[in-house]
Amino acid sequence: MQRPLWRHLWDTPRAAVFDVVLVAVLLPLGPILASLNPPDLPPQDYGWMGGQWVSTVLMNLFTLGLLVRRRFSAVLLAIGVAAMLLHVLTYSTGVGAFLPMNKRADPWMPPDLVFVIYAFAAYETRPRPRVAGWILVAVGVCTALRPWTHPDGEALGNAFWVTAFPAVLGLWIGERRRLVAALRDRADRAEREQQLLAEQARADERAKMATEMHDVVTHRVSLMVLQAGALGVTAPDTATRTAAEELRSGGCQALDELRDFLGVLRSGDERMDRTATTSAPDLSGLVAETEAVGVPIRLTELGSTTEVSPSVGRAAYRVVQEALTNVHKHAPGSSVEVHVEYGPDRVRLAVRNTRPDSAGELARHGAGAGLLGLRQRVELVGGTFHSGPTGDGGFEVGAILPGYVPTAEAVSG
Repeated sequence: MQRPLWRHLWDTPRAAVFDVVLVAVLLPLGPILASLNPPDLPPQDYGWMGGQWVSTVLMNLFTLGLLVRRRFSAVLLAIGVAAMLLHVLTYSTGVGAFLPMNKRADPWMPPDLVFVIYAFAAYETRPRPRVAGWILVAVGVCTALRPWTHPDGEALGNAFWVTAFPAVLGLWIGERRRLVAALRDRADRAEREQQLLAEQARADERAKMATEMHDVVTHRVSLMVLQAGALGVTAPDTATRTAAEELRSGGCQALDELRDFLGVLRSGDERMDRTATTSAPDLSGLVAETEAVGVPIRLTELGSTTEVSPSVGRAAYRVVQEALTNVHKHAPGSSVEVHVEYGPDRVRLAVRNTRPDSAGELARHGAGAGLLGLRQRVELVGGTFHSGPTGDGGFEVGAILPGYVPTAEAVSG
């Protein structure tokens, strides 16, 4: 994006407005002061410069130059000091006055030079222009004093207020501004470091949690899977073998989800490659189980489940599963609409039920932690979760999940 034109001259709109107003005030102020204090020299004594109008044009051009004083202060300073030297040279040699002057105002100095010297001392930071500029300031002070003519108190006062004082004031303001900027930068850097330390502490805590969960849970679930497999082989009747197989299958799925969860806790996106091809769990079986208990459901799936990582697909599965469980408990007699949209960058899902016929008998047995657990699970994979009543008396649970979250499966794949 191209910078606006005013940004090349000013850092802030406030600085631009100040300089524009300053020039707008100084341009008419010069002729007004000249009319109140006319020069002692008649127009024909302006010598080789050709008349008073030339000096007026030059003074106005120098005043307009104040618009660029924050970027080109060294150039304006050189022009102002050169005008002082040229005026001294031409008037002292009898060639003619360079600009209109009053004898009481001798030595002559461009009135707007005070703003140029201040801008140079306050805003110029480049090494070479600063060295050359301070030499010009010293020359300007010396020229204004004219020590070879034994200056009086009025000359000393004019030289101080027009050259020395704005230089000291600008130097102090500039150093103060740079000090404040350095302190602000240091505070921002300290805040960023504090955030990084906090993130590192959270990462270490997640890794510790992952290790503890692996040690405590994986061993027990593995034993359950092995025992269920052995029971399925040795059971004498078909019903027991079927139940044992379902138990073994559920335990294997729990181990997969646990490994998936630990991968999210232990690793970050920057260390993972998007290589996982395992599709998300099929929602049609979950919907069929719910319909089998008498809840009418309409499932709408858009996109392909192969475009998302397994952890995201399982998170979506758990959201739908918990939402349907809540329908069983809290909204008997209602119908449910499940809408899932799979995409390469995000997964959108919503489970909405209509107004129930009556309060659910199982609602009083709930601990109220189901939706909280869903929110935590969704936020763990970097998604957003929402839930709440609808306008028609029903309830909606929805989530937006990222299309990919790195897991251990992505690394091993």
